[in-house]
Amino acid sequence: MVAVYLDIGSNIDREVNIQSCIDQLIKDFPDITFSKAYESESFGFKGDPFINISAGFKTNLSYPELKTYLQNLENKHARKRSKTKFIARTLDADVLLYGDSVLQPDSDVPRAEILKFPFVLFPLAEIAADVLHPQLKKTIVELAKESKLDKNTLTEISGFPVLPNDESL
Repeated sequence: MVAVYLDIGSNIDREVNIQSCIDQLIKDFPDITFSKAYESESFGFKGDPFINISAGFKTNLSYPELKTYLQNLENKHARKRSKTKFIARTLDADVLLYGDSVLQPDSDVPRAEILKFPFVLFPLAEIAADVLHPQLKKTIVELAKESKLDKNTLTEISGFPVLPNDESL
């Protein structure tokens, strides 16, 4: 079993697509944990704001199997693929960390976006605080504390997503 961490985002039918994604992930990985959900402005293009959330779970899937699983999940949510990196998305599910693996340059793991975007780093720090970044040998919470990224660009969305055994229900 390997511990994996994901970033999940959407800016098209955001709540519906992210909740549906979360519901499927819970079915397939019952011990999954989620960060709070955050809204942030679109980056790299003019578009509706995104909702992002981090997820963490253990799996027996190999990295290629996990990648295929996530692409199929995105496809079920009508994800349109484009060579343009920054575009509106129904669902984006990216592997941030796959155990202590460094899969670069073939794959972006650990994902460079962890250090580039507040909507990736800060939710990840909520659920993977003590996890070591496999290249930097610092915990995710240390990276968040040292980061110059502006956490104030994130707005917490209270009451979303709806999770099983959610005490707010």
